[in-house]
Amino acid sequence: MERVVLKDVYFSYEDGFELRGISLKVHAGEVCAILGPNGSGKTTLLRCIYKLLRPFKGCIYVDGRDVLSLKTRELARLVGGVPQEHHPVFPYRAIDMVVMGRTPYLSLFSAPSHKDYEDAYELMKRLGIAHLAERPYTQLSGGERKLVLIARALMQNPRVLLLDEPTSHLDIKNKILVLRAVRRLCKDRKVAVLMTTHDPNEAMAYSDKIVLMNKGEVVFIGGPEDLSSELLSKVYDVPLKV
Repeated sequence: MERVVLKDVYFSYEDGFELRGISLKVHAGEVCAILGPNGSGKTTLLRCIYKLLRPFKGCIYVDGRDVLSLKTRELARLVGGVPQEHHPVFPYRAIDMVVMGRTPYLSLFSAPSHKDYEDAYELMKRLGIAHLAERPYTQLSGGERKLVLIARALMQNPRVLLLDEPTSHLDIKNKILVLRAVRRLCKDRKVAVLMTTHDPNEAMAYSDKIVLMNKGEVVFIGGPEDLSSELLSKVYDVPLKV
Protein backbone atom coordinates (compact mmCIF):
# COMPACT_ATOMS: atom_id res chain seq x y z
CA MET A 1 0.00 0.00 0.00
CA GLU A 2 1.35 3.41 -0.99
CA ARG A 3 1.54 5.71 2.03
CA VAL A 4 3.36 8.63 0.40
CA VAL A 5 3.33 9.65 -3.24
CA LEU A 6 5.13 12.68 -4.68
CA LYS A 7 4.53 13.60 -8.30
CA ASP A 8 6.87 16.04 -10.06
CA VAL A 9 7.29 18.32 -7.03
CA TYR A 10 9.05 21.66 -7.45
CA PHE A 11 9.83 24.20 -4.74
CA SER A 12 11.89 27.39 -4.65
CA TYR A 13 13.05 29.68 -1.85
CA GLU A 14 13.49 33.38 -2.40
CA ASP A 15 17.26 32.89 -2.57
CA GLY A 16 16.79 30.55 -5.51
CA PHE A 17 17.26 27.11 -3.92
CA GLU A 18 14.86 24.59 -5.43
CA LEU A 19 13.49 21.11 -5.40
CA ARG A 20 13.23 20.07 -9.00
CA GLY A 21 10.92 17.38 -10.33
CA ILE A 22 10.81 15.13 -7.24
CA SER A 23 8.76 11.97 -7.78
CA LEU A 24 8.69 9.26 -5.13
CA LYS A 25 6.58 6.47 -3.63
CA VAL A 26 6.95 5.03 -0.12
CA HIS A 27 4.91 2.03 0.98
CA ALA A 28 3.47 0.90 4.29
CA GLY A 29 6.16 -0.51 6.59
CA GLU A 30 8.95 0.78 4.37
CA VAL A 31 11.89 2.77 5.76
CA CYS A 32 13.06 5.29 3.18
CA ALA A 33 16.32 7.16 3.75
CA ILE A 34 16.58 10.58 2.14
CA LEU A 35 20.33 10.71 1.70
CA GLY A 36 22.55 13.54 0.56
CA PRO A 37 25.14 16.12 1.56
CA ASN A 38 24.21 19.27 3.45
CA GLY A 39 22.16 21.64 1.32
CA SER A 40 20.85 18.98 -1.04
CA GLY A 41 17.18 19.61 -0.20
CA LYS A 42 16.45 16.78 2.25
CA THR A 43 14.80 18.84 5.00
CA THR A 44 12.98 20.99 2.45
CA LEU A 45 11.43 17.84 1.02
CA LEU A 46 10.15 16.73 4.44
CA ARG A 47 8.74 20.19 5.09
CA CYS A 48 6.78 20.02 1.86
CA ILE A 49 5.29 16.66 2.84
CA TYR A 50 4.36 18.08 6.26
CA LYS A 51 2.77 21.13 4.57
CA LEU A 52 5.15 23.55 6.26
CA LEU A 53 6.19 24.59 2.76
CA ARG A 54 3.98 24.73 -0.32
CA PRO A 55 5.38 23.48 -3.64
CA PHE A 56 4.71 25.71 -6.62
CA LYS A 57 4.27 22.67 -8.84
CA GLY A 58 3.43 19.02 -8.38
CA CYS A 59 1.32 16.99 -5.95
CA ILE A 60 1.94 15.25 -2.62
CA TYR A 61 -0.40 12.52 -1.37
CA VAL A 62 -0.51 10.81 2.02
CA ASP A 63 -2.70 7.72 2.17
CA GLY A 64 -4.24 8.81 -1.13
CA ARG A 65 -5.14 12.33 0.08
CA ASP A 66 -3.65 15.55 -1.23
CA VAL A 67 -1.85 17.12 1.74
CA LEU A 68 -2.79 20.63 0.60
CA SER A 69 -6.47 19.73 1.02
CA LEU A 70 -6.02 18.52 4.60
CA LYS A 71 -6.74 20.60 7.69
CA THR A 72 -4.06 20.72 10.37
CA ARG A 73 -5.82 18.22 12.62
CA GLU A 74 -6.41 15.82 9.72
CA LEU A 75 -2.78 16.00 8.68
CA ALA A 76 -1.62 15.42 12.27
CA ARG A 77 -3.61 12.18 12.34
CA LEU A 78 -1.84 10.96 9.22
CA VAL A 79 1.70 12.29 9.62
CA GLY A 80 3.97 12.30 12.68
CA GLY A 81 7.19 14.25 12.73
CA VAL A 82 10.38 14.39 14.78
CA PRO A 83 12.58 17.49 14.38
CA GLN A 84 16.36 17.55 14.47
CA GLU A 85 16.38 19.31 17.84
CA HIS A 86 13.85 20.04 20.58
CA HIS A 87 14.54 22.16 23.64
CA PRO A 88 11.46 22.67 25.84
CA VAL A 89 11.65 25.03 28.79
CA PHE A 90 9.04 23.39 31.01
CA PRO A 91 10.16 20.11 32.68
CA TYR A 92 7.27 17.87 31.63
CA ARG A 93 7.49 14.23 32.63
CA ALA A 94 8.62 12.04 29.75
CA ILE A 95 5.28 10.21 29.71
CA ASP A 96 3.42 13.53 29.49
CA MET A 97 5.48 14.40 26.42
CA VAL A 98 4.50 11.09 24.84
CA VAL A 99 0.79 11.54 25.65
CA MET A 100 0.87 14.91 23.87
CA GLY A 101 0.83 12.86 20.68
CA ARG A 102 -2.88 12.28 21.29
CA THR A 103 -3.64 16.00 20.89
CA PRO A 104 -5.05 15.66 17.33
CA TYR A 105 -7.77 13.38 18.73
CA LEU A 106 -8.78 15.59 21.68
CA SER A 107 -11.60 18.11 21.58
CA LEU A 108 -11.24 21.63 22.93
CA PHE A 109 -10.72 21.70 26.73
CA SER A 110 -10.62 17.88 26.98
CA ALA A 111 -7.77 16.02 28.66
CA PRO A 112 -5.96 12.77 27.85
CA SER A 113 -7.65 9.68 29.23
CA HIS A 114 -6.32 6.99 31.52
CA LYS A 115 -6.13 4.73 28.46
CA ASP A 116 -4.00 7.31 26.67
CA TYR A 117 -1.48 7.07 29.51
CA GLU A 118 -1.63 3.27 29.47
CA ASP A 119 -1.00 3.25 25.72
CA ALA A 120 1.85 5.74 26.12
CA TYR A 121 3.51 3.61 28.79
CA GLU A 122 3.16 0.48 26.65
CA LEU A 123 4.73 2.28 23.71
CA MET A 124 7.59 3.47 25.91
CA LYS A 125 8.11 -0.14 27.02
CA ARG A 126 8.41 -1.24 23.40
CA LEU A 127 10.98 1.49 22.79
CA GLY A 128 12.90 0.50 25.91
CA ILE A 129 12.32 3.79 27.72
CA ALA A 130 9.54 2.92 30.20
CA HIS A 131 11.99 3.52 33.06
CA LEU A 132 12.10 7.18 31.99
CA ALA A 133 8.34 7.73 32.29
CA GLU A 134 8.47 9.84 35.45
CA ARG A 135 11.73 11.62 34.64
CA PRO A 136 11.67 15.30 33.61
CA TYR A 137 12.13 15.48 29.85
CA THR A 138 14.60 18.35 30.28
CA GLN A 139 16.95 16.06 32.22
CA LEU A 140 17.14 13.31 29.60
CA SER A 141 20.10 12.63 27.34
CA GLY A 142 19.95 13.36 23.62
CA GLY A 143 19.23 9.74 22.71
CA GLU A 144 16.55 9.43 25.39
CA ARG A 145 14.86 12.64 24.20
CA LYS A 146 14.88 11.40 20.63
CA LEU A 147 13.14 8.16 21.63
CA VAL A 148 10.55 10.11 23.65
CA LEU A 149 9.82 12.29 20.61
CA ILE A 150 9.51 9.22 18.39
CA ALA A 151 7.08 7.72 20.92
CA ARG A 152 5.11 10.98 20.90
CA ALA A 153 4.89 10.92 17.11
CA LEU A 154 3.76 7.27 17.12
CA MET A 155 1.05 8.11 19.67
CA GLN A 156 -0.62 10.00 16.85
CA ASN A 157 -1.16 6.61 15.17
CA PRO A 158 0.22 8.08 11.95
CA ARG A 159 0.41 6.45 8.56
CA VAL A 160 3.69 8.26 7.90
CA LEU A 161 6.61 9.17 10.17
CA LEU A 162 9.00 11.95 9.13
CA LEU A 163 12.38 11.98 10.88
CA ASP A 164 14.74 14.88 10.20
CA GLU A 165 18.30 13.74 10.95
CA PRO A 166 17.09 11.46 13.78
CA THR A 167 20.62 10.58 14.93
CA SER A 168 22.17 14.05 14.86
CA HIS A 169 24.33 14.76 17.94
CA LEU A 170 24.00 11.15 19.17
CA ASP A 171 26.86 8.81 19.97
CA ILE A 172 27.18 5.49 18.14
CA LYS A 173 25.32 3.46 20.78
CA ASN A 174 22.33 5.80 20.80
CA LYS A 175 22.31 6.05 17.00
CA ILE A 176 21.95 2.28 16.76
CA LEU A 177 19.32 2.23 19.52
CA VAL A 178 17.17 4.87 17.82
CA LEU A 179 17.40 3.43 14.31
CA ARG A 180 16.70 -0.14 15.40
CA ALA A 181 13.69 0.99 17.45
CA VAL A 182 12.26 3.01 14.56
CA ARG A 183 12.68 0.18 12.09
CA ARG A 184 11.14 -2.45 14.39
CA LEU A 185 8.10 -0.45 15.48
CA CYS A 186 7.29 0.95 12.08
CA LYS A 187 7.46 -2.48 10.46
CA ASP A 188 5.04 -3.77 13.11
CA ARG A 189 2.64 -0.83 12.67
CA LYS A 190 2.89 -0.62 8.86
CA VAL A 191 4.05 2.98 9.10
CA ALA A 192 6.00 4.48 6.20
CA VAL A 193 9.17 6.19 7.42
CA LEU A 194 11.05 8.94 5.62
CA MET A 195 14.23 9.90 7.42
CA THR A 196 16.85 12.36 6.28
CA THR A 197 20.52 11.61 6.79
CA HIS A 198 23.86 12.70 5.38
CA ASP A 199 25.48 9.42 6.50
CA PRO A 200 25.59 6.71 3.81
CA ASN A 201 26.33 4.05 6.44
CA GLU A 202 23.04 4.73 8.23
CA ALA A 203 21.09 4.69 4.99
CA MET A 204 22.67 1.43 3.86
CA ALA A 205 22.18 -0.36 7.18
CA TYR A 206 18.67 0.65 8.23
CA SER A 207 16.60 1.51 5.17
CA ASP A 208 14.65 -0.48 2.61
CA LYS A 209 14.86 2.29 0.02
CA ILE A 210 17.38 5.06 -0.52
CA VAL A 211 16.60 8.36 -2.23
CA LEU A 212 19.90 10.07 -3.01
CA MET A 213 19.62 13.83 -3.51
CA ASN A 214 22.04 16.39 -4.84
CA LYS A 215 21.40 20.11 -5.40
CA GLY A 216 17.63 19.72 -5.15
CA GLU A 217 17.31 16.76 -7.48
CA VAL A 218 16.90 13.02 -6.99
CA VAL A 219 19.82 11.23 -8.61
CA PHE A 220 19.03 7.72 -7.39
CA ILE A 221 16.08 5.74 -6.01
CA GLY A 222 16.48 2.08 -5.13
CA GLY A 223 17.56 -0.50 -2.61
CA PRO A 224 20.80 -0.15 -0.63
CA GLU A 225 22.28 -3.01 -2.61
CA ASP A 226 21.88 -1.06 -5.86
CA LEU A 227 23.66 2.13 -4.78
CA SER A 228 27.12 2.32 -6.30
CA SER A 229 30.31 3.64 -4.78
CA GLU A 230 30.90 5.66 -7.95
CA LEU A 231 27.63 7.60 -7.64
CA LEU A 232 28.09 8.22 -3.90
CA SER A 233 31.61 9.47 -4.49
CA LYS A 234 30.42 11.83 -7.20
CA VAL A 235 27.61 13.28 -5.06
CA TYR A 236 29.76 13.72 -1.93
CA ASP A 237 32.84 14.78 -3.90
CA VAL A 238 35.05 12.43 -1.91
CA PRO A 239 36.06 8.78 -2.51
CA LEU A 240 33.51 6.46 -0.85
CA LYS A 241 33.09 2.71 -0.95
CA VAL A 242 29.92 0.73 -0.18
